[in-house]
Amino acid sequence: MGGDQGAEVMLAGAASARVRWPELGFLVFGDEAAIRAQVARHPALREGVEIVHTDDVIAGADKPSQAIRRAKTSSMGRAIAAVKAGEAGAAVSAGNTGALMAMAKLALRTMKGIDRPALAAMLPTLGDNDVVMLDLGANTECDAQNLVQFAVMGAAYSRVALDIARPRVALLNIGTEELKGTDGIRDAAAMLRAADYLPMEFCGFIEGDRTSRGDIDVVVSDGFSGNIALKTAEGTARFVTDLLRRSFTSSFRSKMGFLLSRPALHMLRHHLDPNNHNGAVFLGLQGIIVKSHGSADAKGVANAIHVAAKLANADITRRIAEDLAHMQAHAPAQAAPGAVA
Repeated sequence: MGGDQGAEVMLAGAASARVRWPELGFLVFGDEAAIRAQVARHPALREGVEIVHTDDVIAGADKPSQAIRRAKTSSMGRAIAAVKAGEAGAAVSAGNTGALMAMAKLALRTMKGIDRPALAAMLPTLGDNDVVMLDLGANTECDAQNLVQFAVMGAAYSRVALDIARPRVALLNIGTEELKGTDGIRDAAAMLRAADYLPMEFCGFIEGDRTSRGDIDVVVSDGFSGNIALKTAEGTARFVTDLLRRSFTSSFRSKMGFLLSRPALHMLRHHLDPNNHNGAVFLGLQGIIVKSHGSADAKGVANAIHVAAKLANADITRRIAEDLAHMQAHAPAQAAPGAVA
């Protein structure tokens, strides 16, 4: 089950997802008695649910090395194994992120042409669509080839999740000028500019303050910078909402203003609610693994399940593989930046 709230919230989210998408079926790994008690509370789960009892649970404080040794006995490890065996199209977990990544990478292996998997998620913007951002913490140090692979995976994810035929892709950088950034970022930009045959539009560099404007569909970075950018955005959203709450309760006049502004504030809260964008994906593995936030509510869990189902139905792994093969076919015709003929 995983997560901060356990079986109750996870199964409530599964029930909500199955009401919206009745074709979904679930393999649920964990304490059978606790799971059955929750399933009984949700009519939508009376069919299409198979429970696999496991006593072993990966705790939030467990190190990835500890988790890997219990891959065959823990609920998380057995859920990943079900994906590997073809018994499930995708796995959704709200548990320990590091353990989930370590076990998934070991069991499923990375795709051919991918050096490192990346953690990708969709974030809200002012535009018509969310923005896909990766890597969000799986790889703290990345070279140019890693960034190019992330761009290919992020664009494929955007085409499936957001239904964008030719996603606009940008590299997160400290400036938009071509001379800005590290050698790795500049080399990645050169390779992406040359890969105009791929189903994406490379738009150069983007600064952190522009990622939420809605004029880019995929933002690519190393995991160190991406995680900082994500946490900064989340913190800013909480700061704004808390500041508004404090302002509207500071005086009687402010409270009256709150009543008049309630519809607009409700829309703002809905837009910034992380549950509406829950479900980060480990891209680059030979199987679909979706990470739900540990504090997500039932609505957030349902959204994570929807992400997993959509990627499985669209066969995202095959789509990424096709783009990588296309890129590899063009590789002899274009030398990497700095190569000597």
